[in-house]
Amino acid sequence: MSATIDRATVERLVREALSKHSGGAAASTAKPNPLVVNISARHCHLTPEHVEVLFGKGKTLTPVKDLYQTGYFAAEETVTIFGPRRRMIPNVRVLGPCRGDTQVELAFTDAISLGIDAPVRISGDIKGTPGCVLVGPAGVLELSQGVIRAMRHVHMSPADMVHHGVKNGERMALRIESPGCTTVLEDLAVRGGDDRIRLEVHLDTDEGNAVNLERATKVELVKLTSQGTCGCKH
Repeated sequence: MSATIDRATVERLVREALSKHSGGAAASTAKPNPLVVNISARHCHLTPEHVEVLFGKGKTLTPVKDLYQTGYFAAEETVTIFGPRRRMIPNVRVLGPCRGDTQVELAFTDAISLGIDAPVRISGDIKGTPGCVLVGPAGVLELSQGVIRAMRHVHMSPADMVHHGVKNGERMALRIESPGCTTVLEDLAVRGGDDRIRLEVHLDTDEGNAVNLERATKVELVKLTSQGTCGCKH
């Protein structure tokens, strides 16, 4: 029986081979991973316990589409979000796998529509954030916290961070060239991970629409200067 090797493992083995061949200089000289910029639409992450509350006892998430990052997926399951204004947003996608805390990620206009003052946070940082009500086909869940506007961020492997000269938690800028709408977005958080991570920027729907991302002809990451500015040529 032949064994298959996943993409992340192949990339790691190639980097290691190049590093040995060039005396350890491959991390700074090898061609960087291609940059992908994706819009992350409103969604939620659930704990296993909350999946059962919303979708039924013994229920687990049903993957329907793999996301760009290895191991993550869009689930078949959706929920309806209710805010304090008694307004709702239906058919909000659940993303998997399950997490240790339930979290709802909205764009600014989503939060305004629901009447929720959602702060900008790194995903997972939900302490002291507003809550909401989630409704599924099998039950209702009232969250005391967990609603955020996800800070724009870039996922990076160790090799990507070395290539761009940044560390986990630092800030970068993203320059987007679109017809009549060239824009620089600063405060792009670096989210470092292991060798399985693919180089990817996440923007919310408001940001993606504002920069006309769908028609962008060029995107590039820019390292900030010591003064905290992007140093782009405008």
